[in-house]
Formats: sequence, structure tokens, C-alpha cells
Amino acid sequence: MEDPKTNSILDEGNRLFLQGKLREAITYYDKILDENPRHLSSLNNKGYALSKLKDYDNAMKYYDAALEISPDDLSVLINKVSSFRKQGNFDDALSICDEILMNNPKYNIALYHKERILFSMGNFDESVACCDKILDDYPHNGDVLFDKSCNFVMLSRNDEALDLLEYAISQGIQYKIKAKKSKSFEKISDNLRFKKLVL
Repeated sequence: MEDPKTNSILDEGNRLFLQGKLREAITYYDKILDENPRHLSSLNNKGYALSKLKDYDNAMKYYDAALEISPDDLSVLINKVSSFRKQGNFDDALSICDEILMNNPKYNIALYHKERILFSMGNFDESVACCDKILDDYPHNGDVLFDKSCNFVMLSRNDEALDLLEYAISQGIQYKIKAKKSKSFEKISDNLRFKKLVL
């Protein structure tokens, strides 16, 4: 049974976290962990806060402690993938994604991380395949449409890339700005259709 006092401390920590007051949030997670070192949410949330502070080594310690208690906790596993990805440790990130997807093949958060990891590794065709799996369920997901478009630029499939970019932009104006800043689109920055799309 969850303790109401613990829940209110956790809520306060999460509120501070959402306000970006990460170090203050950690003090609340620590209050809970001092009483109950195996409190799963506090371990995970402290890990996530440390990861946001770019303290990846310590974040990993908290994720691993949480996974000792609950080895299949998807939230903790995804946070661990995210930390590995930010550190450029793509092999470990990919292997956790694959483990998750073995049991949950339609788990889109894992697919989303996987398509981005594969892109970073230069496996553009495989990344596109992950994008397609997500788009089967969420055909209007702007982030995934944008990522698929980036993959197509890298594969020199420029017309398809621009079709996708146009569709992504129709989902949200932010993809125009993203495309202007994206290294992927530098390759086609002189393309007239690209210039029109990001005007």
C-alpha cells in the first residue's frame, strides 16, 4: 500500500521537476529514498533528473537500482535508453530497445528511440523501417514524419524526403524551423522546393 505522506513528497518532487528545478526535485526524491531505498518511482525520477543535469553515470546507478527491483519496468528502461543515446552509446541503447520490442513489438516509444539511434548510426534504411511501424499507428506524427524525411535525404531520395517534410510541416509549423536548422537538410539547402517549404 502506498503511503500518502510518501505520495505527497513524490508529487512535490515531480512538480519541481516539471518546473525545471531539478536539484530541488532531487532533494524530495532523496527524502523518500532515505526512508525507503527501494522506492521505484523515486529511483527512476532521480535518475531522470540526474540525466537532465547531464550526470549520466549517477543517473545510470539509479536506473540500475530500479531495474534490480523491477527488471521489466518500461519507464526505467526507456530512460536508460535515452541516457545511453545522449552519451552516444548507441550499441547499448539499441540493445535495450530490441529487448523491449521483443516482448512489446508495437511499443512506439521504444521504436521512436530506435529509429533515432539507427539514424545516428547511419543505418538509414533500418531507421525508415522503424518510422514506418510507428506511422502505421500514428500516420500524422510530425516528429516521425520529419525523422523519416531526414533519412530519405541521407539516402538521396530527395523528392520523397520533400513530400514527407511538406506533410510534417502541415502537422506543425515548428518543422519548418527544425528543417532550416537540421544538418540533414544542408545537403539540399539549394533545392528550390526545399527553400519554398521553409520560407
